[in-house]
Amino acid sequence: MNNKFISAVQNSKRPLILDGAIGSLLQQKGFKSDPVLWTSYVNFKYPQAIVKIHTEYINAGCDIITTNTFRTNPASITKANAYLDQEKAVKISVDLALQAAQNSNIIVAGSNAPAEDCYQIERTVTQNELEYNHKTHIDLLYNNGVDFILNETQSHFDEIKIICEHCFNNKIPYIISLFITDDLKILSGENITDILDFINNFNPIIISFNCISQKTFLKLIDSIDLNFNWGFYLNVGHGNYTDSNIQCGIDEISYSEIVKSSLDLNPKLIGACCGSNSKHISAIKKLFNE
Repeated sequence: MNNKFISAVQNSKRPLILDGAIGSLLQQKGFKSDPVLWTSYVNFKYPQAIVKIHTEYINAGCDIITTNTFRTNPASITKANAYLDQEKAVKISVDLALQAAQNSNIIVAGSNAPAEDCYQIERTVTQNELEYNHKTHIDLLYNNGVDFILNETQSHFDEIKIICEHCFNNKIPYIISLFITDDLKILSGENITDILDFINNFNPIIISFNCISQKTFLKLIDSIDLNFNWGFYLNVGHGNYTDSNIQCGIDEISYSEIVKSSLDLNPKLIGACCGSNSKHISAIKKLFNE
C-alpha cells in the first residue's frame, strides 16, 4: 500500500510527532463545550479557529495533525439532533485539516472516538448501533482524504473488535490508541496484555496509549513487552481526566522529560493529549533536534 503515513513510520529515524489537544485548547481559548458534540461544533460555526490551531501545531514541528472529529460520529450527531447531516459534518471537518496541511508532507489523521463518552463504563447503544457508528465514521473520514484513522481513547472490547476488523478487512491504515485504568485494564474489564494480543492479529500500523496519566504510563511501560510499533500521547491536564474544563497541568519542559525517558523503548509516535498546546509539541521537536 502506497500511503504517506505508512512510509513515514517505516522510514523515520525518530518517533513521528503527533499534534496536541484540540478540544481542551478550544476551551482555554474561550469556546464552551457542547454536552454531546464537545467542541466539534466549532468546525461549523468558527472554522478559522480550527485552521489556526492546526497551523499552530504544524509550525511547532508536528508531523501529524488530527481532524477535530472526536464527536462527529453518528452516535453523537444523532443524540445532539445536530443541524448538519453526517456526511457534511465529516467533510467540513476533514477539509479544515487538509486546508491547514496545504498539500505538504504533513500527515492528516482522522480522529474516531468511542461511540459515547470516553470514560463511560456502561454503554447505552446497541451492538448494531455500535457497528454502524464506527464503520460509517471511519469510511467517511478515509473517503474524504485523511491518511489514516486514529481510533483514540478506545477502552471497550466490543468497539475495538469492530474497528480492528473493519479497518483490516477494508485495508484502511489505522492506529488503535487505548485508554487504560491504573490497574492496566480497559474499561470493559479486559487486561491490557489480552487486548494487545487481540489487536496485533489485525495489523494496526501502531498501537498507542492516550489520555492516561504519567503514573499509569510509567506503570504500563514497566509491565508489558513493547515488541510492537507503539506510541503515546499523555494527558497533561490539571486534575482528573474527566474534568469538563481542562487546563494545562504539566508544562512543556516537564513533559519533554517524560518523553525523553521513553526514547530507549523505541516509540514510533509521540504527541500530547488533553491540556496540551503547541508549546508541548515544540518541546518534543526541540528534544529530537538536540
